[in-house]
Amino acid sequence: MTYVSLSPKFQVVIPKEVRNRLKLLPKQKFSVIEKGGVIYLIPEIPLKKMKGFFQGKSLDTSPLREKTDRL
Repeated sequence: MTYVSLSPKFQVVIPKEVRNRLKLLPKQKFSVIEKGGVIYLIPEIPLKKMKGFFQGKSLDTSPLREKTDRL
């Protein structure tokens, strides 16, 4: 497990091994979600990279969210 610190400017550095594994780029944007005291950083993916993403996959999204998050 890798640990990081929050700087006085409230900045966090993502460890190099994680950046390499996820192929993150400088200036890449993230969605930040807090749920149950846990912070999630979700990299935004350009639409061009999403082309064909759902090809051959079921479009049933019910297992993707918890029932309490659904409208």
